Amino acid sequence: MSTTLTPREIVHELDRYIIGQQDAKNMVAIALRNRWRRQQLDPELREEIAPKNIIMIGPTGVGKTEVARRLAKLAGSPFFKVEASKFTEVGYVGRDVESMIRDLMEIGVNLVRSEEREKVQVKAEANAEERLLDLLLPPKKASEGQQGGQGQQVNFQLGSPGQAGNGYSQDQHIQAEENRTREKLRKLWRDGRLNDRSVEVEVQAGSNVEIMSMPGMEDMEMQFRDMFSRVFPKKKKTKKGKVKNAYEILVQEETERLVDMDKVTEIAKERVEQSGIIFIDEIDKVCASDKSSKADVSREGVQRDLLPVVEGCVVNTKYGMVKSDHILFIAAGAFHYAKPSDLVPELQGRFPLRVELSALTGDDFYRILTEPQNALTRQYTALLKTEGISLEFDNEALVELASFAQKVNDETENIGARRLYTIMEKLLQDLSFKAPELAGQKITVDKEYVREQLKDVQEDRDLTRYIL
Repeated sequence: MSTTLTPREIVHELDRYIIGQQDAKNMVAIALRNRWRRQQLDPELREEIAPKNIIMIGPTGVGKTEVARRLAKLAGSPFFKVEASKFTEVGYVGRDVESMIRDLMEIGVNLVRSEEREKVQVKAEANAEERLLDLLLPPKKASEGQQGGQGQQVNFQLGSPGQAGNGYSQDQHIQAEENRTREKLRKLWRDGRLNDRSVEVEVQAGSNVEIMSMPGMEDMEMQFRDMFSRVFPKKKKTKKGKVKNAYEILVQEETERLVDMDKVTEIAKERVEQSGIIFIDEIDKVCASDKSSKADVSREGVQRDLLPVVEGCVVNTKYGMVKSDHILFIAAGAFHYAKPSDLVPELQGRFPLRVELSALTGDDFYRILTEPQNALTRQYTALLKTEGISLEFDNEALVELASFAQKVNDETENIGARRLYTIMEKLLQDLSFKAPELAGQKITVDKEYVREQLKDVQEDRDLTRYIL
């Protein structure tokens, strides 16, 4: 958990992936730091302090979702993104707003389970190795052991104590021989010399129970599946495969066996309730428009249903009751055809903080191509390196790309930084296609290359709208 970071440190981490939007970064950094401050208070006062929910206002592709996602990853918090337009008012076919709390809880459980798996990974691998050696060197058959036991019993009854001692010594000798053989197999396995050997291993068979559900009732379907999986015993089947694949199956089984799911559920519930983040995108789409239409019939109803969840309520999930009082809700929308004031007053009051994200400029596009840790230029360089191609981008070429992206956004629809995806793919389309034939070459993308590849699209305005 990285929640002990100061607001300045949080913004510095966000700067590694997101260009600009300092106001939004500062606001979410304060919100994250306030969570740490709240944990330092007395329990009585801690319960009284609710998170200050945020509305982000800005066009598409400027980083609204990315700010929230990176913030959650930085804090190790359960994070769930949902579009407000997917919800319908209670009584209509579709998803109800409480389903996002159930989805967040599911994400929290998966997050904690993966952390617990990492903790028991070493022990699981050791146990899986022992089970694998049992498969490679099975113990003696029961019939042989039984016959040997009868013979020893006869010797013990009819012979002298010395003879009985010899029988016990013989068992020790057999056991020592088996141990030596087992250690030899262990060394061969660790050296990778048994990977291609075939072995039979028992695996759990999948459930054959099929449940038909109506649209919008997927949550109920999942709960029924979980219930039936607990009621009906899990069947096993024998599967033959390579030793390496069998080992991976055994590691997975041992990991699941070592992870305490009751503990996982308890930790996940605490983390969801205290540090969960829900990002509600397209919040402006549930604003009722001025023109009355049948499509608006449930928009205000969705807002009314959001009220108790955002303010704080108890939602029933398959992992128990989950409180939403201290979950941080971040809403976002372009608000081209609506204003935040078009939301119902009660919902506006539950999102007291608002921040406007600015549209991206040519300079921003240039920084996006060069500064972030996951910049597109670095991604394409790494992709083509797998083909043996050394790809480099000239600085003038990046300036040209940024200028072209801004121009297209100005002349057509402004889709923000997503425009760079289409331009970069168009720019490197021929190179990506011919990459296997150009292995070992060094290719530099310069200004002339950019103009040549984008010449047709740049000259034809209609083609620009079609392709980009």
